[in-house]
Amino acid sequence: MNNTITQNTIRFILLVLIQALVLNNINFLGYINPYIYILFILLYPIQNNRLLFIFLSFLLGLFVDIFLDSGGVHAAASVFIAYFRPLFLKFAFGMSYEHQTVKIGHSEIGQRITYISLMTVIHHLILFSLEVFNSGKILLILNKTLFSSIFTIILCLLITILFSQKSK
Repeated sequence: MNNTITQNTIRFILLVLIQALVLNNINFLGYINPYIYILFILLYPIQNNRLLFIFLSFLLGLFVDIFLDSGGVHAAASVFIAYFRPLFLKFAFGMSYEHQTVKIGHSEIGQRITYISLMTVIHHLILFSLEVFNSGKILLILNKTLFSSIFTIILCLLITILFSQKSK
């Protein structure tokens, strides 16, 4: 229990710092930017208190918003995917989620890709829709969502593969 709290605290702080100090300075072609801070939401233990999890997701997004001066769009997108995470887990992992035996780092690669991809695309779609907030610029929103999602998914998969291999 104490080890889980320590691990999640370190993950939270590290992801916010990496996002704020390194990844926010990456901006390929004007609209491709990775947002790996969502790994905290993706990897948070399933059995823990859901209300605490949603609150921590809000704080995660809020800290990223503070560093980016983005007015709450990261907090909104983070809370949304945190709230609907059980649906994505059930879709990606099926009965393993029903029996509360899902360990993202030890799951099959296909399930991991499905889960990370769904969560990332939904997060980015909400994030960029709120950021642009103009239905006339739907192509810009879809472009930013698509390309940033691809970059984020690749980085998240690489990170989960590297760290799950280390723990085996």
